[in-house]
Amino acid sequence: MQKITPFLWFDDQAEEAVRHYMSVFDDSRIVETQRYGEAGPGKAGTVMTIAFELAGQQFIALNGGPHFTFNEAVSLSVDCATQEEVDTLWARLGEGGEEGQCGWLKDRYGLWWQINPRRLTELLGDPDPVRAGRVMKAMLQMKKIDIQALVDAYEQ
Repeated sequence: MQKITPFLWFDDQAEEAVRHYMSVFDDSRIVETQRYGEAGPGKAGTVMTIAFELAGQQFIALNGGPHFTFNEAVSLSVDCATQEEVDTLWARLGEGGEEGQCGWLKDRYGLWWQINPRRLTELLGDPDPVRAGRVMKAMLQMKKIDIQALVDAYEQ
């Protein structure tokens, strides 16, 4: 087990969310499922926690009730090698959710994701502040990141 594992609090959709996420990412699996017993607080026999992996990264999902919800203060950042990967993840994770700015989206379970093309990081890290600034300005106008538009701004 990894030393630090993100722990995700869902109302009662942990299993549904995990199965959805596993359908989106390769190299994903459920590691262990624990169910509530007679002592509760959830209904006996229902899913309490699910330990799972997405692309080799471990997580734990909890059906903890409606007491807490996700917000933008914590998000999952996904490194994407190509525009095709950005487009696919944006569409799959965004189904039933909402688009945010600058590559952020909220999925149908309320969890926030950053769909980040590797090229964005490279262009923003350019030592030329003018070029990097043009990339930043272009990115700030986007919802889903468009790599070619970033490159165009960079080369302007």
